[in-house]
Amino acid sequence: MAKTKTVFICNQCGYESPKWYGKCPSCNEWDTMNEEQIITETSKKGIINKNTSYANKVLSLSKIDSSTELRYNTGIGELNRVLGGGLVKGSLVLLSGDPGIGKSTILLQICEILANKLSVLYVSGEESAYQIKMRAKRLGVTSEDLAIMCETDAELICEYIKTEKPDIVMIDSIQTMSISEISSTAGSITQVRECTNLFMRTAKNYDASIILVGHVNKDGNIAGPKVLEHIVDTVLYFEGERNLSYRILRAVKNRFGSTNEIGVFEMTDKGLSEIENPSLAMISGRPLNISGTCVTCLIEGSRPILAEVQGLATSSGYGNPRRMATGFDYNRMAMLIAILEKRSGYFFANMDCYVNIVGGLRADEPASDLAVALSLISSLKDVVIDSSTIVFGEIGLGGEIRTVNNCEQRIRECQRLGFKKCIVPRQNLKKLSKSDFEDIEIFGVRNVREAFECAVDNI
Repeated sequence: MAKTKTVFICNQCGYESPKWYGKCPSCNEWDTMNEEQIITETSKKGIINKNTSYANKVLSLSKIDSSTELRYNTGIGELNRVLGGGLVKGSLVLLSGDPGIGKSTILLQICEILANKLSVLYVSGEESAYQIKMRAKRLGVTSEDLAIMCETDAELICEYIKTEKPDIVMIDSIQTMSISEISSTAGSITQVRECTNLFMRTAKNYDASIILVGHVNKDGNIAGPKVLEHIVDTVLYFEGERNLSYRILRAVKNRFGSTNEIGVFEMTDKGLSEIENPSLAMISGRPLNISGTCVTCLIEGSRPILAEVQGLATSSGYGNPRRMATGFDYNRMAMLIAILEKRSGYFFANMDCYVNIVGGLRADEPASDLAVALSLISSLKDVVIDSSTIVFGEIGLGGEIRTVNNCEQRIRECQRLGFKKCIVPRQNLKKLSKSDFEDIEIFGVRNVREAFECAVDNI
């Protein structure tokens, strides 16, 4: 017989307590403990039936057939790249991102390709069927075999999957789903956790590939309990500013592929269009003969991507100079400025400093250090770095330029896009053969000052 108990759950971190707290003991947030009723089953007493057979539950690893792995081609190359080659049959995928970033848009777009060969069910808990039809018409989705369901009852949806056995199911969104036996409202931690568990069991039992759309909270994290990310097989996250056209799809977790790959898209009036050559797109239209700009090469997964780094150093009108970074770690920027002052003799103590990675990219790897430093020095000295020059290298606390990985791959990408001068760490230069790069000059540098003098040598 089922019983209920009252618990208090933090809506920020998911901490559970039998009593109410004004301040959550786990995340230290105030007024976040909500009362919820939890259904519990009474424990079964008695001796376990010894005749129970486990033969169909325990399998030998060597006898499990893995040759029939099936991946569905979504029709979008950038999405296939991030998924590891396509959507795996029977997998549970969580797609998250800021409001208006393009989550529902990309799901409807892949419906047009998948519904031609597979049975696809699109479930919406936020829009009516008429609203979905309007958006589908705008995106050019005209498939007649696409099934639409406007429902928020997770049990009813799973019953439909059990009966009709669709190949692909899209749930938009998991925060609108609910189970009637749970008294808490849709979107609560308990509802999100139990609905995700229900969809996970359904996907595994009936080999249905289910894609869940997840909302984010004010901090940019996926709304709901952290266990939500542990339950699903793949977590995809859309990045980018809503006022910019570029979108970056990144795999935060992927049981069937690499988490280093990214997909680059551009939002248009016809939906999301994939960018097959992101390097050219990111540096196109950059200003020439202006101080404070420098180009670097980042490695995202298996592909090199060129990014424009902009730096601005200007006199401060306040007692404490401002430091601001967009697309670059703020603390690392502060460390680089300290290195430039202590080791290289470039003083920013009374200067406001701003760093921006153009195009909505995030320069997370240390190889972008040298480009950030040179852009700030260029703005400080008001000296232009030649537009055909590209730099990359990690800066140590001693002001030295340290080696980076995939140096040869980066240089080949720079050469392909027409750059004439490449500044790399001196240690990387020892492992390169200049005869392999005829159309680009390669210079090895040991410290920041040497790199800046080399960058402006031909001006």
